[in-house]
Amino acid sequence: MTSGEGLLRDYRAAFLRYLSRQEESALTAGYQLGRGALAGQRSLLEVVQVHHDVLVEVLRDTPADEVAQVAQAASAFLLEVLSSYDMARRR
Repeated sequence: MTSGEGLLRDYRAAFLRYLSRQEESALTAGYQLGRGALAGQRSLLEVVQVHHDVLVEVLRDTPADEVAQVAQAASAFLLEVLSSYDMARRR
């Protein structure tokens, strides 16, 4: 099980990678992160809180004219991260 700090660190790295090059491989890293969090019995609320914390960090350094683009990318990344939780709920 990854510590809370480890989850934050890993999430930050994966999200920043996705922001820099919004490619399928970067989204796959988000999916794997979500699977790992689910397997590590991290709650959905904890994952969403980590997402929010990382997004706030990123937005602090984001120029105003890029905020909408970052917010859209953050939404796509979060959906990918949470897809494992959704699949587990549907079983």
